[in-house]
Amino acid sequence: MINCIVDCRLTENERTSLSKLGLNIILCPKSSDAYEAISSHPDIQIFFVNYKNVIVQKYMEPEFINVLKSSGLTIHLSSKGLAHKYPHDIILNCLKLGDLFLHNLKYTDEAVIDNLSGDIKRINVNQGYTKCSTAVVSDRAIITSDPGICRSLIDNGIDVLYLPPGGIILEGLDYGFIGGTCGLLDKHNMAFFGSLDRYIYGKEVKDFLKKHKIDYHYLMESKLVDRGTLFTF
Repeated sequence: MINCIVDCRLTENERTSLSKLGLNIILCPKSSDAYEAISSHPDIQIFFVNYKNVIVQKYMEPEFINVLKSSGLTIHLSSKGLAHKYPHDIILNCLKLGDLFLHNLKYTDEAVIDNLSGDIKRINVNQGYTKCSTAVVSDRAIITSDPGICRSLIDNGIDVLYLPPGGIILEGLDYGFIGGTCGLLDKHNMAFFGSLDRYIYGKEVKDFLKKHKIDYHYLMESKLVDRGTLFTF
């Protein structure tokens, strides 16, 4: 069975939809060290170095860490803790795409850097919420609303769908990020917190997913909601 890590504020409808897709749900707990809107977003508290090695924010609840360990993951703790004020909340919000690693490198946690292999190309971008800002379609294709991420990845041979910001719900803020609305379930399936039919750029996203042979699944019938990246392993 595929495990998925999701925001603990998941609705019952979303939970039911994930279960119907055959996923084992692991709820990411809230952190009192991050501001409310993103306090239980997985991509704020967790960074996957690879399929089995994970960096977790150092003050994560022990019970959650034990669940990850019992699921076969090797856990490393971040060097620094999270804090409410930017940039202290972005230390793990990094993007690894094949042999590319993108982040605002001034603020990347040391534990992340220490666990990257030497053949990974490190690219600095101004957007600290790098993972939130990027929906990964494959190692060679992404969707983003950040121009700096867009330019950097195009320069490195990645197919990029660039979309203007807005149209995504993130409670407490004006709008959320596209990367926080979804996650790959496997190489051919992606799940969304909400419906692309209710997103202003939904057609563009559906066409891009079709181009890359990705089927999409709606976890609820609503506008897209930023819950932080859905991680699977």
